[in-house]
Amino acid sequence: MAAADGLQQVVDAQVVAGRPPGAVGLVAEEDDVTVASSRVRGIGGEPLTPNTIFRYASITEPILAAATIVLVERGRVALDDPVARWLPELAEPMVPRRLDGPLDDVVPAVRPITVRAIC
Repeated sequence: MAAADGLQQVVDAQVVAGRPPGAVGLVAEEDDVTVASSRVRGIGGEPLTPNTIFRYASITEPILAAATIVLVERGRVALDDPVARWLPELAEPMVPRRLDGPLDDVVPAVRPITVRAIC
């Protein structure tokens, strides 16, 4: 069975089981990308397509963590690398002077934010 057929079966099975009303799935390994879609955006809506825009709610963190772990596994990023390398706005982090103090009473952090801190 081709990867595209397998992914399409998984997406269809989830929708038929009533878990999501519609779904688009994507699996990528190196340059091999497989996309499958099923059902509609909503009742009476247009069909889902591979380029349908979805609204995500608080799943950015796990997606970022999963992507970061893949980069760590591939040796492209180390857990103790400072994130300021990619996010220069985090180069000089500030932290509260006291845990029970006012939020605007801050001092420079004693160490940089690292990849490990965000995973």
